[in-house]
Amino acid sequence: MHYHIPVTSTPKHAPILLVHGGAWAIPADAAAAHLAGVRNALETGHTILARGGSALDAVEAAVTVLEDDPIFDAGRGSFLTSDGRVQLDALLMDGGRMKAGGVACVERLRNPIQAARLVLEKSPHVYFVGSGAEQFAHSHGMALIDNAELVLDRERERLTHAQAREAAGLADLTFSGHILHDDKSPETAFLHDPARFASHDTVGAVALDAHGNLAAATSTGGTLNKPPGRVGDSSLIGCGCYADNLSAAVSLTGWGEPIMKLVLGKWATDRVAGGTAPEIAAREAISYLYSRLGGHGGIILLGPDGRFGLAHNTPAMAWGVATPNGLQTGLTV
Repeated sequence: MHYHIPVTSTPKHAPILLVHGGAWAIPADAAAAHLAGVRNALETGHTILARGGSALDAVEAAVTVLEDDPIFDAGRGSFLTSDGRVQLDALLMDGGRMKAGGVACVERLRNPIQAARLVLEKSPHVYFVGSGAEQFAHSHGMALIDNAELVLDRERERLTHAQAREAAGLADLTFSGHILHDDKSPETAFLHDPARFASHDTVGAVALDAHGNLAAATSTGGTLNKPPGRVGDSSLIGCGCYADNLSAAVSLTGWGEPIMKLVLGKWATDRVAGGTAPEIAAREAISYLYSRLGGHGGIILLGPDGRFGLAHNTPAMAWGVATPNGLQTGLTV
């Protein structure tokens, strides 16, 4: 297990922003770019909070920066589906109003987190998918783009390599972007597959503003070589993202299916509501993910009193935190 859990508290309603850039086997030659991207997102969101802006605005802005940075698996530069396209999922949640907006399987929106904000603010509904999500966003002013604008040559090469492994008989099916062998269940195969940490670069942010409101946001391009239409945990309420002023705000990254089965975001915030410190609840959530279903991932968790924690059990996780005392970033291993 790999944990980084700052035991930190701040005065009530002192603005705080936490950001993650994915928990996976981040290559050494990409570490600096991950840290720079996280810092850019922190600076953008922190500026909003420092000026008295809302936690919701801060997490939306921070995640927009991460979606625009092609180093991350969100927005432009995301991992490709098995048919060579980008499909994006995102969720935004306001812990004060208990409102949420989510989109999934969108292909023609540059910033799905902004579409999620439109769902939250402009619709009585919570969740839109596919072309319906795109049309809803477009009807409220978002431009529709060609999916090719989101696809990088780097990802075409990555997909070609993954599919070549299958064609060579190294595996005969995929599960959420991971190569499986025919004598193992999906969960067991994941644990024995050397590629198991290769594609979890989901991004997210959680914030507490000066008014005492919490918010959370998560955005992803999903897993490498996923079947078109697959949706993971990131955009599902209580799974990859959740916020409630009476408990906590959380964003998760990692292997989506186990996180979904455990509704792990809500599980973690419930622990905080029950009196567990966020720095401990974060560690417990990742331990539970592994002990219950053999899952891997990372978490950032922020309580209404300003205490926070983060943890992961993957080879690395890019993260950052902004408090009134300054900004800090790290890539823990």
